[in-house]
Amino acid sequence: MSFLRSFARNKDISKVGRRGIHCMQKLCAEKISPDSLEKAQNRVIDAALTLVRENTRLKKELVHSLGGAVATSTLLGVPLGHNSSFLEGPAFAPPFIREGIWCGSANSTTEEGKDLKDLRIMVDVGDIPIQEMRDCGIGDERLMKVVSDSVKLVMEEDPLRPLILAGDHSISYPVVRAISEKLGGPVDVLHFDAHPDLYDEFEGNYYSHASSFARIMEGGYARRLLQVGIRSINKEGREQAKKFGVEQFEMRHFSKDRPFLENLNLGEGAKGVYISIDVDCLDPGYAVGVSHYESGGLSFRDVMNMLQNLKGDIVGGDVVEYNPQRDTPDRMTAMVAAKFVRELAAKMSK
Repeated sequence: MSFLRSFARNKDISKVGRRGIHCMQKLCAEKISPDSLEKAQNRVIDAALTLVRENTRLKKELVHSLGGAVATSTLLGVPLGHNSSFLEGPAFAPPFIREGIWCGSANSTTEEGKDLKDLRIMVDVGDIPIQEMRDCGIGDERLMKVVSDSVKLVMEEDPLRPLILAGDHSISYPVVRAISEKLGGPVDVLHFDAHPDLYDEFEGNYYSHASSFARIMEGGYARRLLQVGIRSINKEGREQAKKFGVEQFEMRHFSKDRPFLENLNLGEGAKGVYISIDVDCLDPGYAVGVSHYESGGLSFRDVMNMLQNLKGDIVGGDVVEYNPQRDTPDRMTAMVAAKFVRELAAKMSK
């Protein structure tokens, strides 16, 4: 019963949030001229980007003061959840993932021996204030541009490379777009997920988390897209994969595909490799704190074997779709998401 009460309360919180945004939009439309509203919204956007820019510059200076690096993983939170088709809890994920990264139950050293306390390995530039911008009536097209612009600000401060804490999977589109545009060409994308996220639109939402990779592929931002862990796919998902030349590795064939997937060499001839990890790629037994339960998934070690054996220059990545509203009381899935971030940060840095 306590779970049901908690679930109902979380649904109520999401409804209240949406109602508040709609109310603000209505008031803005009635009380403020369009020009005045746009100018005010632009000031909010400028403030958000200034926060990212100055945080990023500071962290770059700290890395250089320690002797510099070739690539430093840079955490950037994108607490966006309203493009979820089921639950919006991923909007609350970034602080829980950060807490898991630095939880005292584990030390700061990754499996390959890199110490995350070394700022040359990983820095954190905070969160994009997504909710604050939505409260001002700023819509998805402009929000996505803010995400892209924020990622570009990170990339301008060499050697920083973006590692995104999110949020629902809709954020992968503006992030990959930014990386491709900044580097001047497409990247190879390795995508771990139970779902292909290739709908042309889902329930009328062009920016849905179920459509993010359709946006990436139609924009030409990925040369190759490899999707691993797929086990919830319909006719449209397969047709879209064929249309875009997506390489899908479904769980029903995983034992056969494992040797290939554990020896990947990506990025040659492209601008690098992007890693996207949807936490629901895992079997729910390993990660209960997700919105979409889909049995028969990967183990955490399956993902690690593929990631740690991967050959290629990782230019960015994300860990998405952790939903703290469905996690256990002791936040076990937050620790799983944090472990993904820790190990991906180690793999990216050099």
